[in-house]
Amino acid sequence: MLKVVVIDANAISRNLLTSVLVDGGFDVVGDASTSSAGLAAMIKLKPQMVCIDIGQADAEGFERLDTVRAGLPKTLLFMVSGSFDPAAVQGAVERGVHGFIVKPFKSATVLNTIRKTVIKVAYQHRARAGQDAE
Repeated sequence: MLKVVVIDANAISRNLLTSVLVDGGFDVVGDASTSSAGLAAMIKLKPQMVCIDIGQADAEGFERLDTVRAGLPKTLLFMVSGSFDPAAVQGAVERGVHGFIVKPFKSATVLNTIRKTVIKVAYQHRARAGQDAE
C-alpha cells in the first residue's frame, strides 16, 4: 500500500481526495494546506506519493512543486487542478510531475490515473535497470 499525502489549500478538496484514495486502498498519512509549514510537514512524512494542488500555475505555484520535488526526489508526484492549460502541464512535467488529477474528482478516474501512472513509472524503472545491467 502506497503512503500518500494530499496538499491543497481547500480543505473540502483535501477531504474528498483523501476519501477517494483511502477507498481505493491507499494509506493517506497526512494532508495539509499549501503553506510553507504545510509543505514542510508533509515532506517529513516521507510519502511514496504526493497529490498537490499548487493553486495558480505561476512562479509561486511552481515553486511549491520545486519544494516538494527537492524534499522528495523519488516520490510519485501528481498535480491536482480544476483546469490544465498546456503551459501549466509543460511546467509541471519539467518539474517532475508524473500525472494529473482533474477536479471535480471522479473516483474511478482518479484511481485509474494513478494506477496507470504507477505502472508506467515501474516499467520505466525496470527498463532503465535493464539498460544499466548491460
